[in-house]
Parts: sequence; structure tokens; C-alpha cells
Amino acid sequence: MKKSRGVLVLVLTVIVTALLIFTSAVGWGPTGTGAAKNINTGLDLAGGVSITYEASEENPSADDMSDTIYKLQQRVEQYSTESQVYQEGNNRIVVEIPGVTDANAILEELGKPGSLYFIAETDADGNDNYTLNTQTGEYELTKTIEELQEDGSIVLTGTDVSDARAMVGQDELGNNTENVVSLSLTEEGTTKFADATAKAYENNESIGIYYDGHFVSVPNVNNEITDGQAQITGMADAEEAEELASTIRIGGLNLELSELRSSVVAAQLGQEAISTSLLAAAIGLALIILFMIFVYRIPGFVAGIALVIYVCLDLIALNAFDLTLTLQGIAGIILSIGMAVDANVIIYARIQEEIAAGRSVRTALKNGFSKAFSAIFDGNVTTLIAAFVLNWLGSGTVKGFAQTLALGIVLSMFTALVISRLLINAIYAVGVRNEKFYGKRKERKPIPFLQKRKIFFIVSAVLIISGPVGMVAYNAATGSPLNYSLEFQGGTSTNVTFNEELSMDEIDSQVVPVVEEITGDANVQATKVVDSNQVIIKTVTLDVDQREALEQALVDDFGVDASTITSESISSTVSSEMRQDAVLAVAVAAVMMLFYIWFRFKDIRFASSAVLALLHDVLIVFAFYVLARVSVGNTFIACMLTILGYSINATIVIFDRIRENLKTNKVKNDKELETLVNASITQTLTRSIYTSLTTFISIFMLFLLGVSSIREFALPLMVGIVCGGYSSVCLTGAMWYVMKTKIKKAK
Repeated sequence: MKKSRGVLVLVLTVIVTALLIFTSAVGWGPTGTGAAKNINTGLDLAGGVSITYEASEENPSADDMSDTIYKLQQRVEQYSTESQVYQEGNNRIVVEIPGVTDANAILEELGKPGSLYFIAETDADGNDNYTLNTQTGEYELTKTIEELQEDGSIVLTGTDVSDARAMVGQDELGNNTENVVSLSLTEEGTTKFADATAKAYENNESIGIYYDGHFVSVPNVNNEITDGQAQITGMADAEEAEELASTIRIGGLNLELSELRSSVVAAQLGQEAISTSLLAAAIGLALIILFMIFVYRIPGFVAGIALVIYVCLDLIALNAFDLTLTLQGIAGIILSIGMAVDANVIIYARIQEEIAAGRSVRTALKNGFSKAFSAIFDGNVTTLIAAFVLNWLGSGTVKGFAQTLALGIVLSMFTALVISRLLINAIYAVGVRNEKFYGKRKERKPIPFLQKRKIFFIVSAVLIISGPVGMVAYNAATGSPLNYSLEFQGGTSTNVTFNEELSMDEIDSQVVPVVEEITGDANVQATKVVDSNQVIIKTVTLDVDQREALEQALVDDFGVDASTITSESISSTVSSEMRQDAVLAVAVAAVMMLFYIWFRFKDIRFASSAVLALLHDVLIVFAFYVLARVSVGNTFIACMLTILGYSINATIVIFDRIRENLKTNKVKNDKELETLVNASITQTLTRSIYTSLTTFISIFMLFLLGVSSIREFALPLMVGIVCGGYSSVCLTGAMWYVMKTKIKKAK
């Protein structure tokens, strides 16, 4: 790069950085387009709409309520992945949607029962009722529902289906063959379906199942069905079959919902929580930048600029893609900041190594980026795979976390590999060429990590086992193996009307401590109804005595009219379906990560070691939740997912160095291999420490300055970061070595 071009790049960087900072901080135009203040935020950060529905039946069945909740969960995701749906009392359902303020605009849509239709492929004249769109791969109607009803093409509706169950189909010999959905029809439905299937079978046609605006299945008809019992085949797995069965049951419900009440609720965490979190993030970022400058000098300064650009781009992108930001989303941002720092550390450590090897600064800059690319690429792609799977299979907060993380990964790679490279080459071009400005890595004597592997294995085994042991002990002592929050086990919702309107800060400082003392619940969730004196207090399940004690305390301490206090039992906000989605997503993500690492490193032992290390980190953090009695709620899921995405990076860097050293060094025996692995871990040790430290700093500032709920989220996250660094350095290389020397190479 010529000097003139270098000057131009630096000037443009200053201008662009200033514009990005202005855009993310202030925005453009009267509405502040692009500003961080316009990012959609969840109920915990900004509030939203709370709607309570009541079923027309006084005592609806548990299945009817569960299916209706599932239906609403599916529908409210169009507004936000962070929406919550849960049961209140016997026949009420509460829907909480963040980021919206007009309850009336969504009431009618959410309250409608699902519309399920079985549609013949062709009408009486042989015209297609639906066709396959080859571009999208989805079936689309060629007529309106009204037109299909008029010409008799709708052969069944949801009310004609009495039941739908997922099961494993059997052949004539009684062998289990595939996942299917078994349908049971009403008497009227049986007659209708017999006629429809006879026509479809004769013409070799399908019957499309259309629910809530799109086709959920288009099965071919293989025979005439006259007994009111049908099977839908072609399911990929049991989960797909269960989902389709639930959808069909939803469409057949007679359960009608009516609005009982609706309100706009304030942020659960309060303004103080938001402001302190922002302050913590700003301080953490500043400390990271200062640390990078101190350690890496000119490259560290470049990394600081790249990080500022990354943060601004991330905030602007969150706004542009209309993503919802919650505590879980903040975790995703923090993780991606750590990964952005990680990429820069890998590059600059390589540059210092090249200078120490006698290369010129110019050559060192070129080689540093080149040699660091594979580790950065593989680490980020591996995490991106996990984010993709979590978004694909997850739901609710899991999906929101995945979206935020994926966005951060892409932007962090761009800033590290493009912005940093452009800037550092520009600085070199303008005349900053002395190697003292870039640093020189001192060659370290290999640390004998592998010689201590038995100690590391024993320590890890003890820590992992402490989790199940603690669960058994706490279950025997308290009846609960984990400290479940109301998000996981449900609880009690108390609605209180105070004599005057209280701010969230006043509620947090005055009301919540009283509730905590009486209920013994350290995780009270309080929200206020906007423009009213009402406050909704959610706690663990309270018995009659506790409810009476709480009511009396509110009367005595705040002068509340006892007649205005109402209490209802509420179900968990994290439904069983959401938990299953999260577990499945993590499992699939781990498998796909294993296959990717296997593909890239051409050795399944690298992949197995990396995945085992991930499992190790998750289990130890889980043990921390057990032993420290940290509340298990929505943030628990976010914490585990953050560890899943974070821990793999350090492992990839170490394995990348082992792979590189194996190419340049001929290993003759196990002793030489042991020395090589120790050397590889030692060569990347500084990177592992620095990356863990910078990420730890960000989380620690949240812990230090945040409110109680944020500290409870940050504490296990810090444990996970330390654990991830430990497993990468002390375990992964050792596990690979053991597999390498004890197990024959997989072909």
C-alpha cells in the first residue's frame, strides 16, 4: 500500500467511525433512524403488552389448554421471539409481547381459533386447487378459502377431526417402520373423508392440510379410507410428527377465547438496570481497548478501533433486522465481542511470532493474517453452525439468542479480517514501520501440560460428579434438586393496586424487598401497568398462609386496599415444548460441530475432543447452578448457550496449532508427540489467557454494576468463561493425545 493510499484509508476510517458512532448513539432524522434507542427490546428491558384471555368453558381440559398455548406461542413469534405465553388459574391464558403498545391491534388475531382445512388437489372440473412453488418449495393455493368452500373442494375442517396423535407406524408383520400421524375422525367426518379419499385415490391425487394460512402437510392418498382412521406418513422424525399432530388438534378445538383484560406493562428490570448495564458495557469495552493497546501496541490500537466499529455496526444491524434485545441477546453480544477480540488476538500474536522469527514487519503483517485465518475461520464457522441450528430448531429466547449471536459472528469476522487488516497496513504505509511498535513474542519453554493430565482429568471428574450428587442431596433436603424460578416451574401472580402510581425504581427498592422477605423468593418479578397504580408481582408458588401474609404486609406497609389484591396460579413461561426444542437444538448443534471439525481437521479425534470439552464445560456450570443454588430460569438457557458458543474457539486455536506443527515436524514416537502438543498449547497460551480475560472483564463489569437479576445472570457466565479457558488449555490437547496414542486412527 502506498503512503497516499494509507493516509486516505486512515482519514476515511476516522470519518466512517464518527458516522457510525453518531448513527448508533443519536440516529438520523426526527425519529433517530439507526439509533440504539430504537432497537426492539424485550419485556425485561422495555415492557410491552400483556393480554389475558379466558376460555369460554369454565373447566377446559388440560390438553385443550396446552394446545391453545402452543397455538398462541406459534403465532406471537411473528411479533417477537421473546414473547411469553403461559396459563393463569384454571381457564386463563396470558400473552406477553415485548415492543408493542397497541393491544387492540393484535387482540382479534391472537384470539381466533385455528382454521384447519383438508383440501382436495383438484376441484370437480379438474382444476388445481393448489400448486407447488418450485422457487420456495412450498405449496400455494390457487383460490381463496371462500372459493374453495363454494366449489366443494374443502373436504374436511378441523371440527371433523376428533383426535390426532403422533406414533410409530407398523407394517403387516408388526415391525416398527416410520413416524406417522394417526387421525381419528368424527362420524360426519368419516363419511366425508371416505368420499374424498376414494376420489383422490382413483385420480392418484393428494389432500392438502392447510392451517393458519399455509400448508402443513400435503400427503398422497394411497387407498380409500372408510373407517374414520387415517395415517399421514412421510414424517422425517418423531418431533415433526408430534408437531403436525398438535397442529391438527389445535385446528379442531372448540375452545373459544375472549379477552378478559389487556394492558401495557413497563420494563421488568427498570431504568436503573438498563443504565447500569450500558455503563458496565461501556467501561468493559474501554478496559478491553486499553488492555489491547498495552499488550499489542499499534495492533492493539487498531483492534480498539475495529471493536468500536464492530459494536456500532452490531447495534445498527440489530435495528435494521428488527431483532429483539433481551438479557439473552446481551449475552450474545458479549460473546461476539469476545470473539471479535479473539480474532484480533490470534492475528497479532501471529505477527509478533513472525517478528521474533526474524521476518520484517511487512512480511510479519502479511504472514500473521495468513496463518491466523484458518483458526479464525474454523472457530467462527463452528460457532455459526451452532447459532444456525439453535435458530432452526429452537423457539422463544433460544431463537432470539441465536439470531443475535449469528449477526455478531459475521460482523466480528468482517471487522477482524477486513477492517483490522486495512487499518494496520495503512498505518505501516504512512511510516510506522519499526518493530518496537508491533512487539516481539518471546519464545517460551513448553509447559508440561500433558504430564499433569491425570490430575486435570480427576479434578474435572470430581467437579462434574458434584452436580448430580448435589441434586440428590438438595432434593432430599428441600424437595427440589435445582433452584427453579417461576419461568421453569410456574408460581403465583399477585395483582396489587397501590394508592399512587409507583415507578419501577420505587417498586424495586420498596415493594420487592417486602415480597422477598415474606415469600422467601429471591427472584421476584415485578412489573407495573403503564398509566395506572397497578403492579403485577410474580413469585414462586405461594400457599394460602403465604398469600394471606403477603396481602397483610401490603396493607400494613403501603396502605393498599385489601379488596384490590388478587392472586392466581400461573404456569411456567418456558413451556415443555420450548425446553425440548432447546435440548434438541443443542444436541443437533453439537453433532454438526463434531462433523465440521472432523471434516476440517481430517481426524475425528480432534472433533471428539472438542465436543467432549464443550460437554465438560456445560456440566461444570450446571454443577455450579446446583451447588450455588443460582436461580434456573430463562437466563439459565442463555448462559448454557453462551458457553456452547464460546468454549469451542480456544479449542479450535490449539488444534489448529497442533495441526500446523504436525505438518512441519516429523513425530517418531509418543514422547515426541507429547512434546509437540505441549509446545502447541504453550504457543497459544497467551491467546487463550488474553481472550478469556477480555471476555471476563465485560461480564465482570455487568456483575459489578448490574442489578441483582443481572448479577445472577453474570455470575455463572463468569464461571463458564473460566471453565472454558481451563478445558481448552488443560483437557482438549490431553484428550486428543490419549485418543491418538491409544485408539487407532478412524478411516
